[in-house]
Amino acid sequence: MSRNIDIGLLRAFVAVVETGSVTRAAHLLNLTQAAVSQQLKRLEELFAVALFDRSNRTLRPTAAGERLLAHAQSMTAMNDDLWGLMSTPHYEGEVRVGVPHDVVEPNLPAVLRRFDRAWPRVRVTLISGITAELLANLHRNDLDIALSTEPDVPPNAELLLSDPLVWVGAAGGQAHQRTPLPVSFGSPHCAFRASAIHALAGAGRDWRPVCEATVLDAVKATVYADVAVAPMLLSAVPADLSVIDAAEGLPPLPPFCINMHMRRTGRTAVADEFAAFVRQEFASRYGERRQIVSAALQSELSRASTGP
Repeated sequence: MSRNIDIGLLRAFVAVVETGSVTRAAHLLNLTQAAVSQQLKRLEELFAVALFDRSNRTLRPTAAGERLLAHAQSMTAMNDDLWGLMSTPHYEGEVRVGVPHDVVEPNLPAVLRRFDRAWPRVRVTLISGITAELLANLHRNDLDIALSTEPDVPPNAELLLSDPLVWVGAAGGQAHQRTPLPVSFGSPHCAFRASAIHALAGAGRDWRPVCEATVLDAVKATVYADVAVAPMLLSAVPADLSVIDAAEGLPPLPPFCINMHMRRTGRTAVADEFAAFVRQEFASRYGERRQIVSAALQSELSRASTGP
């Protein structure tokens, strides 16, 4: 007797494994947590095996789950390929996307992977740079989409995440205790630089530059070596670096917005489709934190506009 496997169950399983949690998978699939948990239960009942080790707070696939994963990914990809083949519109062509250096690594790999599975005939050209350059390229119609890091949300931009700007140092490092404070910055045109200098001046904290580079890896190298601290978005802080606690005496930094800008003229349907994948990834990745920090940002902006 033949048995059929529900693609929706496999999709839920793959989403949980790839995102690491039922909550993020639910955001990604636009379902409730209860619905995703029920789909996992149905899949385990169908195969009569446990697919996840639930003995601790982190969901990890069992040996059976690991064996299933590659096949589940293949079946969902084949399903999506067939759906794309038989449905309209059939996207082809290119979408050019600009992303700041510090936004690329934590946010774009999953977007690129899922978009490629859904629309394999669309070429995505990724351009990385600082916000000012990316927005200038977008204005010249050299980009279809530009993500940005800005102090606020300009007209015609969409807020993806309001993210705290934080001081970052080496794990167990001492650089933040030195006087003058050694600081590494990115490009001279980076908005983080101006905000950090303004905060240091307001606190009366003397500082000296250690690194000024457009390549984020150079800034990180000085931080890893514990010869400097650097301002970074909280979402971009590598797991092996440390956010410096406010009690250590460094002045607080303002929140920043990760925004999405779309090309104003000649906008294509495939660019809108890529933007939907970006939007979905940020909702899945940050979920409740996005709402909480957004509320904090609105409060900060309100205080700034009304004055003391």
